[in-house]
Amino acid sequence: MKERHCNIVRKILDFYIDGFRNMTVGKTLWTIILLKLFIIFAVLKLFLFPDFLSSKSSTEEGKADYVRSELINRNK
Repeated sequence: MKERHCNIVRKILDFYIDGFRNMTVGKTLWTIILLKLFIIFAVLKLFLFPDFLSSKSSTEEGKADYVRSELINRNK
């Protein structure tokens, strides 16, 4: 049973690997998709999500104290 399961998984992997290997236009499209994802997650993060805790404290302990106090105060 386990050998049959591995054989099916191997056939599926071979199918996808062969499909990606034989792509022509698809490779360009995947390159564009990956480039867009990089821009969204890496570049925009720098501008839209600043490091807020660094402005509150420079040490890890100070950041932890700030987060702890905010969690406690917001629950009141």
